[in-house]
Amino acid sequence: MAVNRDEVKEIIEALGGEENVDAATHCVTRLRLALNDDSKVDKKKLDSIDLVKGSFAANNQFQVVIGQGTVDEAFKIFEEETGKGGGSGSKEEVKQAAAQKMNPLQRFIKMLGDIFIPILPAIVTAGLLLGINNLLTVEGLFWESESVISMFPGVEGIASMINFIAVAPFIFLPVLIGWSAMRVFGGSPLLGIALGVALCHPDLASQSGLFDTEAGELADIPTWNVFGFEIEQLNYQGQVLPVLVAAWLLAKVEIFLNKRVHDMFKLLVVAPVSLLVVGILTYTIIGPITLYGSGLISDSIVWLFETAGVIGGFVYGLFYAPLVITGLHHMFLAMDLQLIGTTGGTYLWPILAISNIAQGSAAFGAWMVYRRQQKKKEEGLAMTSGISGWLGVTEPAMFGVNLPLKYPFVAAIITTSVVGAIFGLNGLTAASVGVGGVPGVISITEGFWLLFALGMLIAIVVPFVLTLIFSRFVKEEAKEMVDVD
Repeated sequence: MAVNRDEVKEIIEALGGEENVDAATHCVTRLRLALNDDSKVDKKKLDSIDLVKGSFAANNQFQVVIGQGTVDEAFKIFEEETGKGGGSGSKEEVKQAAAQKMNPLQRFIKMLGDIFIPILPAIVTAGLLLGINNLLTVEGLFWESESVISMFPGVEGIASMINFIAVAPFIFLPVLIGWSAMRVFGGSPLLGIALGVALCHPDLASQSGLFDTEAGELADIPTWNVFGFEIEQLNYQGQVLPVLVAAWLLAKVEIFLNKRVHDMFKLLVVAPVSLLVVGILTYTIIGPITLYGSGLISDSIVWLFETAGVIGGFVYGLFYAPLVITGLHHMFLAMDLQLIGTTGGTYLWPILAISNIAQGSAAFGAWMVYRRQQKKKEEGLAMTSGISGWLGVTEPAMFGVNLPLKYPFVAAIITTSVVGAIFGLNGLTAASVGVGGVPGVISITEGFWLLFALGMLIAIVVPFVLTLIFSRFVKEEAKEMVDVD
């Protein structure tokens, strides 16, 4: 579809003019903008433009839904008309401009998001591959008391290779976090990788192998003797908090030395001294303290779900989607990864996946409402955002459809809280973080697949039905809201 320049000019005018645009970029479907004053946006006029499929504000950014492919051409014209954009660096400009409006808590959560979101593709890929490995190795899934590899022995080697590839990102998680954290903290990403590798050194004692099953007690942990102090030689594979804190300190030390060491000696001094100092501090102080803190966090979550799982699942399901609005949901990815690294599974991520499916289903319910009201433009947005919600991308559904109408959003969180309570009651966990939607079933821990499938069925049907029911009670209000918003 060719983009009309006049329509892009109308978008700019509806946004408050080019002087109201601080920075601009775009993703696959949306213009992502940092505005000087959101109150200057004429949302009614903006959403009436044929090119615009919807608009919403999230995380101090204003986003205009254009559509895949079309948004590229629209952004080029937008950039020409406003002079805002600037190519590859524009995403950082938008983030920085949005960050200036954030309070300290929002900036902290944004920092976590900036660290963990770039490594998410590797984690999701690993989760999907673990799911494929499960499909090949679990007995009784396709044949009674048999697995795919037992029926077809030639596949066993392939399954083993898939397993090695899948578990690698979780085993060497500190390497991924070290790289990403150093980018965010302003240090050298390669030093972050080196730090992560040092924490995963194979000669360090694996924490998963410390319990001697034959003796029924903890195995002896090798130690370093440092001036009479015994320092345990522990491996930090799969851990989050130790490398996060260590990377922050490493970046500070590197920046400090970079400012004070002459250029002639930087190569010989900055990186070696930074890594040596922080590495020793991590082995001796940072690692043990943060490992204890990580254990407290993991143990608290495990305790809650083991003693009052129905309450934990209900509360998390009720508040997860509202937390997405604020951006606070990013911190739970770190908790998911910490739980997986510490206990081998997470109670939280399956509820996230159900929330995404429920938001998508509620959008499909809104699609029926729009269809009844003969709102062709909104109908198209609801359909596409519902599909993306089922595949784990909920922003278009939440901000473009469900929140403006309100009752689809309520339908989705009611459903998620109920399913979360069911999951919590039964102790359902995910063995990995995968695609947070319908494909997420293959990331669920073996033995819980049927229960998760039941939860998915509820999340697909109930929000759709509730949205249609609620629309009957608020029909006039909904119509008014659609016209205004």
